[in-house]
Amino acid sequence: MTEPMNFDAATYTAQGTERDRVPLPADLFDGTVNMPVMHQAVKAFLANQRQGNASTKTRGLVVGGNQKPWKQKGTGRARQGSTRAPHWVGGGTVFGPHPRSYAQYVPRQVRALARKSAFNARARENAIVVVDAFNFDAPKTRRMQALLDRLDLSDRKVLILTDGAKPNVYLSGRNLPSVQVLPYSDVSTYHILWSDVVMIEATAIGHTLDPIAEREPADAPKRAKKTARKAAARAEADETESKPARKSAAKKGPATTKSKAAKTRTRMSADRKSAVKKKSTAKKATRKTTRGSAKPKKKGS
Repeated sequence: MTEPMNFDAATYTAQGTERDRVPLPADLFDGTVNMPVMHQAVKAFLANQRQGNASTKTRGLVVGGNQKPWKQKGTGRARQGSTRAPHWVGGGTVFGPHPRSYAQYVPRQVRALARKSAFNARARENAIVVVDAFNFDAPKTRRMQALLDRLDLSDRKVLILTDGAKPNVYLSGRNLPSVQVLPYSDVSTYHILWSDVVMIEATAIGHTLDPIAEREPADAPKRAKKTARKAAARAEADETESKPARKSAAKKGPATTKSKAAKTRTRMSADRKSAVKKKSTAKKATRKTTRGSAKPKKKGS
């Protein structure tokens, strides 16, 4: 007979501020770990998730095959009675699966013992965390992720057990692949053993904790430095990406200047041509006027 053990758990607020450790209830956390019972409960849980819809057709259910394919004797071939026999292509299946129930029944006391053993297994690993209250006014995945980041649990599978059904907490953790939110009364042995850390609301295990003032995380300057480093890295990446663009622009620059110079030259030549044309037309006009104004002299004058 093993002696009962006393466990306590680290306690935090819903924003991650550390509080004094609280003792876990002795009637549940007494150190009992029964491996065969946990195995039976998990096996029954997984079996009860199966639908059992797989179905195959026997030779009596396959369409066709009423007529004998050929006569019994005289063909030299083996005798056959139906083309829907199991050894024919398209024939029936022998000993195939049929719809059935995979449900396994585990007595209530056995389930309770397995659940208790799973909790004690996590308590022996110091993987039980208590949160004073999950008071989420609205679903916020960012708030749940911030709590996990502050407790260094973002890279571990976390099972959150609330005091009753709390839809806002459930919706806040639903999009996180490593987080599962359940009411404390509905948790099973499988869910406890699936998780790496079990986060329990204080009121679910009989503790009523007074609210305390929230404190900023001690690694806030480190986070600020990390964000500054990330911003600097992004700026460097942008600069490295812009360098090829600058080079290409620099390469394109002389060509554009050449094209501009060519355009100006063509414009200047066009202007010169137009000026020459104007001068020639002006000269022709003056010649015509001078010719018209000079009167011819009369004979005998």
